[in-house]
Amino acid sequence: MSAYGSIKRSTQDSAPLPASIWPVQAASDHGAYVSVHHLTLSTAQHLEGLLDYLNAVFAQEVEDGLTYPQEGEMGRSTFEAYFFSADVFVGMVGSPGQMNNREGEVDLDIEVARGGRPWDQCVAGFYYIKPNYPGRSSHICNAGFVVPPTHRGKKYGHVLANSYVKYAPMLGYRASVFNLVYVNNLASIKLWERLGFTKAGLIPRAGRLKRRDGQGEEYVDAFVFYKSFVEDEGTAPST
Repeated sequence: MSAYGSIKRSTQDSAPLPASIWPVQAASDHGAYVSVHHLTLSTAQHLEGLLDYLNAVFAQEVEDGLTYPQEGEMGRSTFEAYFFSADVFVGMVGSPGQMNNREGEVDLDIEVARGGRPWDQCVAGFYYIKPNYPGRSSHICNAGFVVPPTHRGKKYGHVLANSYVKYAPMLGYRASVFNLVYVNNLASIKLWERLGFTKAGLIPRAGRLKRRDGQGEEYVDAFVFYKSFVEDEGTAPST
């Protein structure tokens, strides 16, 4: 729960957004792609084993203590309440022959994209989108990204970030804020700057993170990143 209490999604349309195909721009993966699929908790519950896998990956990310502020046990109910409080998008590593050189929106079910593979082989990463603030400021969203360790270094994070900039406005959001991008997370900083996000502020000693060498903890500053999804920020949407 945030400092504002429980924050609900501002738009109530529950229809899933269409899946999309994204090429992977890694030199070693010529022709590779990721399909991105929109899920909610109710739809994810019908995909056997998916929530358990996503929970395990996120719980390990929290345990590592390098990127997310949470600490302690991350059981299934806690994970669902945090990560699936609104919309979730899951990237699937493409199966050979499925793409047919197509890019953009596609009619592709996540189970079809899975192609019978175990989730740990085909989930390239996942992220949530939810309001960063309640009520009159709920048009500004926040997101949290996770790429499983076995799929890092393959440019999947770039694909997920690009898809986020596409999907967030489709959900009705007018801007995005990342509250805590720790200054030692250089890959994320470069990625958001490349996508046009600006540094809106710096929070000194914002995170008590584990040291990468495993030798205790340290306090780390964090950037606040912001990006508008609309050209005219001064005009409220008509009602």
